[in-house]
Amino acid sequence: MNIKFYITTTLPYVNGDPHIGFAMEIIRADTIARYHRLLGEKVVFNTGTDEHGQKIYQKALEENKTPQEYCDEHALKYKNLKNVLNLSFTNFIRTTDSHHIKAAQEFWKRCDKNGDIYKAKYEIKYCVGCELEKTDSELIDGKCPIHPNRPIEIIEEENYFFRFSNYQQKLLDFYNSHPGFVVPEFRFEEIKKFVSSGLKDFSISRVKAKMPWGIEVPGDPEQVMYVWFDALIDYISTLGWPENKEKFNNFWPGTQIAGKDNLRQQSAMWQAMLKSAGLSNSKQIYIEGFITSDGQKISKSLGNVIDPVTLTKKYGIDPVRYYLLREIPSYEDGDFSQRRFIELFNADLANGLGNLLSRVLTLVNKNCGGKIPDPDRNPETHPLRTEQSIHNWKKTWLDIDNYLPQYRFDLALESIWKFITEANKYIDQTEPWKLIEKDKKEFNWVIYGLLDSLAQIAWQLYPFLPGTAVRIAQLLKIEGLLTKEPIYKDSWTNIKPGTTLLEPKPLFPRIK
Repeated sequence: MNIKFYITTTLPYVNGDPHIGFAMEIIRADTIARYHRLLGEKVVFNTGTDEHGQKIYQKALEENKTPQEYCDEHALKYKNLKNVLNLSFTNFIRTTDSHHIKAAQEFWKRCDKNGDIYKAKYEIKYCVGCELEKTDSELIDGKCPIHPNRPIEIIEEENYFFRFSNYQQKLLDFYNSHPGFVVPEFRFEEIKKFVSSGLKDFSISRVKAKMPWGIEVPGDPEQVMYVWFDALIDYISTLGWPENKEKFNNFWPGTQIAGKDNLRQQSAMWQAMLKSAGLSNSKQIYIEGFITSDGQKISKSLGNVIDPVTLTKKYGIDPVRYYLLREIPSYEDGDFSQRRFIELFNADLANGLGNLLSRVLTLVNKNCGGKIPDPDRNPETHPLRTEQSIHNWKKTWLDIDNYLPQYRFDLALESIWKFITEANKYIDQTEPWKLIEKDKKEFNWVIYGLLDSLAQIAWQLYPFLPGTAVRIAQLLKIEGLLTKEPIYKDSWTNIKPGTTLLEPKPLFPRIK
């Protein structure tokens, strides 16, 4: 198979430590990337850091550091998320990388050549937190609703502008010809409404004397690029654009994941910029909601900031991944609650999956000499594989293949846990500990089917909880899941009769 797939997160600003909202975004992107690898596709998964702009410059000054020193220090925290959250990203781009700087300047030149860049004097109300211009209708009591603690700045200067207004009809035509371009649908309708109401040209540069931390505008050393114009280009510069045409053409257009506060930038501004530069538009944009903490907006002033690094150290990586993928709605805002986290951990991970694995392997160790028994009949007819069970593992795969392209992580995991519940019920119904004395062949058939189901659960969990999937694979000695890039193959030979299994240890000890 030679199918290529590209997914990218947004690039977080390095003016603070990684937070739970970005952890959710990158875990979701990782899940999609791993799923496409299981389909046998070649995947590029991009993330990185956004390192230019006014608030980065201000933070560096506050800490008595050069902007580059400040960025170098904080970018490392985001790069380290690969281990902290068990991520599989292939590319980590920084907007201060020399190649990205050259790519951004080339992109500018192409938009300029197309007549979409001009210079003009202007005055705007500007939110440094958003790094965006704000209209009076977007402000509440004169403040940005997203960053109410930051004063709105009035900027008066001569800058370069991008002719966003030239792309109203072109964007609407593109949206109409590409249904499902933005997911979910209500976000797509939201951006259509925004574009239909008329587009205003936006500033794409700043005076270098006032804000020197940015990429120099080609042909004008007195101006630097506006942070949004610069940062969006990372989605293609990470693919080697413009020099590496082969890699770029193989993977672009790609899929993007972003928070709802990025809807306008990703699905309208960036798309207009791509058209101006003569490049293909993005393939699809998935917009997710925000996370609250016990029903309250997360903020430093309230003292309810959730640190994903601390959380994983305390509870483990996969429990954090599970909560964010299962409990937080895919399309709407969701809440993080310590009480709910522990409740979900004990009910689903400890009592559900952990208990199933422990029960089955204990039966194998006590009654089969620790080896996988021979089923002595066609595994395809086993009730956990066929429609004889309410929720068999083949149906679970169909659900995963249906829900993940819709970014419904919650529903995909719900289906896996329905199957886990079904497997636990099957143990209760068949009572294999009684079969061992009166019908050894039937016992072997029951146990083999349960081990076969656990193997499938490991494959199914791999995109979501990769550490747990690999641990189950180690216990059952599923070689295909222990390779660098596992590829799923629908075959019962994932487990082999006669294989000696490892002795189980609690997968998820209950939290008391």
